[in-house]
Amino acid sequence: MAFFEQHMHAEPKTFLSKYIFSFDHKVIGKQFLWYGILFLGIGGIMALMIRWALAFPDQAFPIIGQFMFPETGGIIPPDTYAMLFTMHGTIMIFYAITPILIGAFGNFCIPLMIGARDMVFPLLNMLSFWLALASGLILVGSLFTPLGAAAGGWTSYPTLSTLIGSPGTGQTLWSLAIFILGVSSTMGAINYITTIIVLRAPGMGYFDMPLTVWGLWLTAILNAVFLPVLGAGVLLLIFDRVFGTQFFLAGAAATSGAGDPVLFQHVFWIFGHPEVYILILPAWGIVSDLLSFFARKPAFGAKATALAMTAVTVLSTLVYGHHMFTTQMSPLLTQSFMTLTMTISIPSAIFFANWLGTIWRGSIRFDSPMLFSLGVVFVFGLGGLTGLYLATVTTDLYLHDTYFVVGHFHYTMAASVLLGGFAAVYFWMPKMFGVMCNETLAKWHFWGTMLGLNGVFMGMMVVGYAGMHRRIYNPFIYEHLQRLIPINEFITWSAILMGLSQIFFVINFVHAVFFQKKKAEQNPWNVGTLEWTIPSPAPNYNFKEIPVVKCGPHEFSNPNLPAGRDFQYQTEELVKV
Repeated sequence: MAFFEQHMHAEPKTFLSKYIFSFDHKVIGKQFLWYGILFLGIGGIMALMIRWALAFPDQAFPIIGQFMFPETGGIIPPDTYAMLFTMHGTIMIFYAITPILIGAFGNFCIPLMIGARDMVFPLLNMLSFWLALASGLILVGSLFTPLGAAAGGWTSYPTLSTLIGSPGTGQTLWSLAIFILGVSSTMGAINYITTIIVLRAPGMGYFDMPLTVWGLWLTAILNAVFLPVLGAGVLLLIFDRVFGTQFFLAGAAATSGAGDPVLFQHVFWIFGHPEVYILILPAWGIVSDLLSFFARKPAFGAKATALAMTAVTVLSTLVYGHHMFTTQMSPLLTQSFMTLTMTISIPSAIFFANWLGTIWRGSIRFDSPMLFSLGVVFVFGLGGLTGLYLATVTTDLYLHDTYFVVGHFHYTMAASVLLGGFAAVYFWMPKMFGVMCNETLAKWHFWGTMLGLNGVFMGMMVVGYAGMHRRIYNPFIYEHLQRLIPINEFITWSAILMGLSQIFFVINFVHAVFFQKKKAEQNPWNVGTLEWTIPSPAPNYNFKEIPVVKCGPHEFSNPNLPAGRDFQYQTEELVKV
């Protein structure tokens, strides 16, 4: 039951109030979506440059290389390479995935799916976007500083991120941008948590919420708890760089003897491992719903899935140490972190099995959102299984800091989250913009992306298992790695295929938003969650009357349904079978 009286918004009259300084969660969600897509493109181009340097280190980068690196004849130089993989990781995690899945669909979907007219704190919501935009501008600005952008890796470990390892202002601006983005995301997290708790429609218990909302809710809780930890870490890093403190500075360069670079690793990974689940929980929730919707049957073990995601959320806060097995951690701690990391696979296996149970013997409709959801099932299965190798101390000591870790990380996060994000875009496109994307282009986009990303990430694990370490500009100067050149070339061509496939998405999305004249139906997917009970696109006020919820979100094939309809709206109360 809602504890706050919800008023219908007055329609904004000016361009500024409607599109720029809007309090409407739907507009803010669209702003985050455009923001994330832009940075996804920037980060993707950087990824292609990284892959080109690894496959063809002595060849000029095609087309733009001569303009960007005239002093080397178009060849990507080593210092630029270090900047590229630093900024690529930062942009993809914090400025592409986070805005799309959490900023865009968190903002857009939560009020609509729980039957609310807006977020509980609309002003705070608007400020969170503008802080995110300011953070993005600072990060992009760091690219144009005299000594270049940050080059200490996306984790920015000292001493690589201190003035010794990274002179100039690029690394400082990186730290400032991350700090501001952390404030923005914390604002959003507080808003999401409070909105879900106090603005649910009458009759909507927690287990009546769609699993999408569960994923976003758990993500918000993790953000609210652990983003301040990262914020404190990067703030201390700024102090070390700007004010001469020595929190992380040690060795001959330090005067106090109190600094400890490993301290930053602890601070970073206390946040960093929950961050994995901060990003992937929304995708898990979205996929759990979409598999049910497009299999035309109730979500198998929906309550168990919600509880399993909750268990993963709790356990994710206790396992960060497996990132630090090589830092001379005590044997007792390594065994403890290994056991806890293995334990997290149990709830993960539960909801993965529930996914399979949902699609088993379902009347599957292979529309684009379903294809991308099935893609998530496949890549997360691969990513999750390979994580067991890294959770085990003995194998991690061999595989640590190799490309096997990079491949696992990308399968678990990049692939799962990226495919989940595309599934969400195609599914909620009618509700966001009132139009449908072209299904043919969407399916071309899916198959090109799937073929490309599996070639890239599986190839990464192969070369990593063969001993190729990450963060090396030209690993093939080492004789024992020269045999891996053909595989690296294959990875690069797969990355190019994956990159070119995104052209289908851009064309499809832009055409649908700006040039599509045919309006979408109110409920083109024939599902029963609350957002599909109102017109498409959603009106300014969302709901004329606050809905009363009478059932869960995954009710299909009830024989008491009206003729010709196989789904039940959450506002309907029908005789149970």
